[in-house]
Amino acid sequence: MQATSYTFDSETRSGSVLLDDGTPLEFDSSAFDAGGLRMLRAGQRVRIETEGEGADRRVSLVTLYTF
Repeated sequence: MQATSYTFDSETRSGSVLLDDGTPLEFDSSAFDAGGLRMLRAGQRVRIETEGEGADRRVSLVTLYTF
């Protein structure tokens, strides 16, 4: 699934993304580390994987989206 990077804290390696419908989803350091990234800037297109449903939905991987 694709999203847009919204926030990122380089100290905690966590942040949030916006889905294409505007829904925000937060990610933690484990999801960021799983993608092998060093940093993330607001506005970058990313590929994410999620787990769970509804209120339990969480990002399990965030990495750069490449064409």
